Amino acid sequence: MTDRKPSHGAMEPFALPGELPLLTTREVVIYPLMVAPLLIEDEHAVRAIDVAVDAGHKTVALFGVKPGVEEGSDPEALRAEDLYPVGAAVEIERMVRLPDGRLQVLVQGLTRLKLQGILQKTPHPLVQVQKLESRVENSMEMEALARNVLGLFKKAISLAPNVPKQVAAVIDTLPQLDQKADFVISQLNLDFEQQQALLGEQNLQKRFEAINKVLNREVEILKIRDKISSEAAESMDGAQREYILRQQLRAIQEELGEGADEAAELDELRDKIAQAGMPEDVRKEAENELKRMENMPPAAAEYTVSHTYLDWLVELPWDKRTEDRLEVKKADRILEADHYGLEKPKERILEYLSVRHLKNDMKGPILCLVGPPGTGKTSLGRSVARAMGREFVRISLGGVRDESEIRGHRRTYVGAFPGRIIQGLRRAKTKNPVFMLDEIDKLGTDFRGDPAAALLEVLDPEQNNSFVDHYLDVPFDLSEVLFIATANTLHTIPSALMDRMEILEVSGYTEAEKVEIARRYLMKRQLSEHGLSKEKVSIDKAVILSIVQHYTREAGLRNLEREIGTVLRKVARKFAEGRRRKIRIREKDLADYLGPKRFSHEVAEAGPEVGVAAGLAWTPVGGDVLFVEGSLMPGKGGLKLTGQAGDVMKESLEAAMTYVRSRWAELGLRDDFNRKRDVHIHLPAGAVPKDGPSAGITMATVLASIFTHRPIRNDVAMTGEITLRGKVLPIGGMRDKVLAAHRAKMKTVILPEDNRKDAGEIPEAVRKALRLVFVKNMDEVLDIALIKRPRRQSLAPKMKRSDTQQRQVLVAVTAN
Repeated sequence: MTDRKPSHGAMEPFALPGELPLLTTREVVIYPLMVAPLLIEDEHAVRAIDVAVDAGHKTVALFGVKPGVEEGSDPEALRAEDLYPVGAAVEIERMVRLPDGRLQVLVQGLTRLKLQGILQKTPHPLVQVQKLESRVENSMEMEALARNVLGLFKKAISLAPNVPKQVAAVIDTLPQLDQKADFVISQLNLDFEQQQALLGEQNLQKRFEAINKVLNREVEILKIRDKISSEAAESMDGAQREYILRQQLRAIQEELGEGADEAAELDELRDKIAQAGMPEDVRKEAENELKRMENMPPAAAEYTVSHTYLDWLVELPWDKRTEDRLEVKKADRILEADHYGLEKPKERILEYLSVRHLKNDMKGPILCLVGPPGTGKTSLGRSVARAMGREFVRISLGGVRDESEIRGHRRTYVGAFPGRIIQGLRRAKTKNPVFMLDEIDKLGTDFRGDPAAALLEVLDPEQNNSFVDHYLDVPFDLSEVLFIATANTLHTIPSALMDRMEILEVSGYTEAEKVEIARRYLMKRQLSEHGLSKEKVSIDKAVILSIVQHYTREAGLRNLEREIGTVLRKVARKFAEGRRRKIRIREKDLADYLGPKRFSHEVAEAGPEVGVAAGLAWTPVGGDVLFVEGSLMPGKGGLKLTGQAGDVMKESLEAAMTYVRSRWAELGLRDDFNRKRDVHIHLPAGAVPKDGPSAGITMATVLASIFTHRPIRNDVAMTGEITLRGKVLPIGGMRDKVLAAHRAKMKTVILPEDNRKDAGEIPEAVRKALRLVFVKNMDEVLDIALIKRPRRQSLAPKMKRSDTQQRQVLVAVTAN
């Protein structure tokens, strides 16, 4: 019970304006006739009070703010949906302006108001309102209900220890039932939402029914309190205050039929908090939450929320960690046993272990493995954890669009839970696992936030030692976690996020590497999965090579493993049908298991052709060979590019055309060679979008070929950006592009001179199988790629015109 005073007597009739300045509240609900002090701190609210006083009516609208609306938010962001629909008109009785600009006002409730809308937000909030009257039904049931409520109220006043008995007499001075109901409500200990619900109830009978329930409970509690006080007083021997409170709580639980189970549950949580090894500030937060639980009935919804929150806190590995295996040679053997190749990532992990051996408090690195699908990035994370003796946790970020998936949901929401980072650490049960963030390049974003932005704190070694999950709302140290992210491409990763990671490229495999990996790892796994063994089936090395060359075309290994699985399934069927002898699969038998060859062994064209050149492209799934075709037709010098080419590629074609036109004399062409011809350049596989500048020298070669009628060598592939002067600029993805040329059985690869430094990344077997030519300008490219015509077959002899002839041509062009 509280001691809030109403004004005496009925209010004078007043004309309520339809538009009133707005005050918002999160704690106090004022009813008609109720008088209460308010402290106004917000400058917009102070301005609203001043406007009401200057207007003369001294009346403002007071509306409650709904839960979940962030406190201190920008007034411009305030919406009508953020406020409760029913509030009160209050009159300013007294106002004191404090030195710091705040206002201390005494207000009296006048009437209920219904919110019609927000008219303005600055410089002061102004709302449109409508006066609400209580709906009163004069019936015997209503009269009996009112009398019962007033009787219970007076009884509660008599039992309440700190409420003056004169409060009970005040209610008899109020003439109307709705005034009496509002006065009783103002004296009850109700939370903010319950008070708002009663303020919004227009039906007086329903209002009295709600009050009746609350008063019945209040009277029973007061009776029990008296009983507890008397029982506790008899058993007291002068113990400290905490003991008194626990005795009272125990007596309450016994009276409610609760007791041992809840007490044991709280004691268990208390022990877990003490043993969890939490930092001091986190432990204090957990103990405060436990104290709140002790004062809640177990049936309350907040009790379950607090219990779940404490369960998360005590289960997290605050001080639990695994000891790193710092034997570098042993870790190297484990990595080599699990994966073939992948030298750069392995070397980086071994370097980290070496430094940890010398410096024990080193922060965990944040690595990002970038490469085509199926190259072993995810499985490498498991091997790293095994080599270091750490736990392994993997979360997939593909398609994640909600920031709360990373940072967690705030506890104010129903069904809230921590983000995936905290969930993963709880599963790992250590604070230093190997944590894999799979498919980080496939994060999305929408109205719920940007998860990539949330990862900025997680993947920053300078910040992640105090990562705060929205659900936990306490800092957690992530600095000992070894984060490994995987991606197929870097183009979709925000630059700020990429800057926080150490990028390690994982390129595609050569044919020899694929065969070796299949023999060492894939065959064993597929034999086990199909219930077979080496005693029942054997596959020749030539068979695996044939599968790689004729049944798969990929940078990784997934399709290769599927094809091996297909072969073994057919073998398993033969044994299921009764075969007993061992089956040996030879290359000539492969068509019976996998059907006809899907890819030609020779991808290169059968012979040199005019206007067809092999370019090299990089894709998220590895390198690829891109054949560029060109054709001439009668026209007016037009230039057309088809095959879903992007803007950058179109500009590269224009630069290539400008180069060819500028070199007309050196190519043995007339200066008007393209004036009456249209050029059409096409990139096959038209359904696949293509872009980038690296096809520049390929398109220039095609243009030179079709204009000079010189065939292009079919065993030459090329890549490089071209300038107007014919210079060849460096490109990216060189290793993948060269591997694609090797798979396509090319013999010569033309590359920019500035990429010579990257040649060491190419496997030695590929370097020996290919002739790598590094060029600086386009003239060198044409000398290598174009087949020279015999002098007697020259189709466009060089012509040196006199000055007079050149002037005649210029006049003719001008006339046309």
